[in-house]
Amino acid sequence: MRILVTRPAEDAAPFAAALAACGHETLIEPMLVIAPAPEVQAPLELEGVQAILFTSANGVRAFAGLSAERALPVFAVGEASAAAAREAGFTAVESAGGDVEDLARLVAARLEPAAGTLFHGAARKLAGDLKGALEGRGFTLRREILYEARPTRALSEATRTALRDGKIDAVSFFSPRTGQTFVDLVQGAGLAAIMVSVDAACLSAAVAEDVRVLPWRRVRVAARPDRDALLECIDDLAGAPDDRPAEEAMPPAAPPDGKPDDQTPESAPENAPETQPETDAGNTPAADSPAHELIQRFGGSRPP
Repeated sequence: MRILVTRPAEDAAPFAAALAACGHETLIEPMLVIAPAPEVQAPLELEGVQAILFTSANGVRAFAGLSAERALPVFAVGEASAAAAREAGFTAVESAGGDVEDLARLVAARLEPAAGTLFHGAARKLAGDLKGALEGRGFTLRREILYEARPTRALSEATRTALRDGKIDAVSFFSPRTGQTFVDLVQGAGLAAIMVSVDAACLSAAVAEDVRVLPWRRVRVAARPDRDALLECIDDLAGAPDDRPAEEAMPPAAPPDGKPDDQTPESAPENAPETQPETDAGNTPAADSPAHELIQRFGGSRPP
């Protein structure tokens, strides 16, 4: 398959390499540009902090550029951010392998609220409420904005051309904001109708919900919110037949009143046989046969 990779540039190349190893072609089109938060100052103040929490690999990279601290334990939302933490030199790293609720549960299982503050190296815009989830468990969390993700303003000419020419089979999405940005740019470029021949591979149901605005051929959600599961999702799409089951198709759009349109008929399968009328025309005698002449002599056929 030919996959459009929408991750920020820092994360796009490794994912594209993983796709290539699975036999897929890729085109990279970052939907977000990562930039340091202008107000953050180095070195970071970590007095009284018992652990560091990361919800993205970008947060790890931003932290690594602002602090030499590597001894504190790190709790990461998923394996990608955990791997980035290990690459940055942290020695005690655990991955929640899920979302912010999974991360909150992991932290609560490993740490005690009285042992100190939790430091969250975060983006300016967040998905989920990690602070609320942990403070509800008695912890004190200090969120520090380390970077910001700025949406791309327009699709590149290469991507617009590839979409128009049917050279993109699927688009991969890792976050709701990435999906929202893609939807906005595709609609702004007047390419929404083209997506009927393109699949969407989404890291989570939340991501899929945001991209369903477009008329995709199919929308698939990874079995787990991690990179390997998304790769498996894309492989599944590559192996799926073109005449997909009805449950994989996009649901019909709701009418203006927001209620489902129960009057919309289901599409018939391609090459389905036409239904025959109840009367079997093959049993009617031919017009020039003796049987036909006899029937006509007695006044024609009548219902029994």
